Amino acid sequence: MNKTVKVAKAEAELQEILRPGQSIELLKELHILTREGRLNQDSRRKLKQVYHLFQFIEKLLRELPEGGARATLADHGAGKSYLGFIIYDLFFKALKDGHVYGIETWPELVEKSRTLAKRLGFDHMSFLNLTVAESAHAPELPPKIDIVTALHACDTATDDAIAFGLAKEAGFMVLVPCCQAEVAACLRETKAIALSRTPLAELWRHPLHTREIGSQLTNVLRCLYLEASGYQVTVTELVGWEHSMKNELIIARRTGHAKASAAERLKSLLGEFGLASLLETRFCLP
Repeated sequence: MNKTVKVAKAEAELQEILRPGQSIELLKELHILTREGRLNQDSRRKLKQVYHLFQFIEKLLRELPEGGARATLADHGAGKSYLGFIIYDLFFKALKDGHVYGIETWPELVEKSRTLAKRLGFDHMSFLNLTVAESAHAPELPPKIDIVTALHACDTATDDAIAFGLAKEAGFMVLVPCCQAEVAACLRETKAIALSRTPLAELWRHPLHTREIGSQLTNVLRCLYLEASGYQVTVTELVGWEHSMKNELIIARRTGHAKASAAERLKSLLGEFGLASLLETRFCLP
């Protein structure tokens, strides 16, 4: 295959994956595209994940008053803000109102995102160098947020995003957890006692199983906590497992009706697994 044919094929593949009106400059700045406008296999996977997540988020935005024309969205653990920028480019850019907030603790990443947003004319984006605890009460953010997102938020960062969403009475939370370690660490600490108390502890006796059970249990507890806090919860896959092993997508829709049964099951599970202390530190029920 000669160079001209290769270039033509690459351009055709790129046009096939891009959305109408999408900023090529943004994708280059995010290093999803090369300076020549090429898309490598790793970037294709990353873009596919973000696109798929955007499809879920866009549907929720459309459910808001005026079709989301005045929507507010907070992206927690924003990092380089891939998700926030692409959501803005594909949805908010065409609006006169609405706002995207990127919340990140690394000041260098926040400054880079601010610079990029200014250069692209993305006027309704703000990037805040704040912790979750700070962001819940920061004057730079409105008292309520329509949608809270967290893509591959590591370990307890997903729990922090949930706490923020509850404080802001978020209409929706869209969460893709990653690298859960807190519950697994607690299971390791109490393993000997658990093994003497219940045969269920065999599920996490071996280190590999401790990590896997810890990860699964963490998300189950999060879902029950959301239900106990007045949200309807759906759990599904983000993309195919061939693209990412961190693939669980949790979508929570605020109903305002807290489920007492979910709170009781949450307490029971924590007690069964020797994790009751998390009721005071992580899953603080109303």
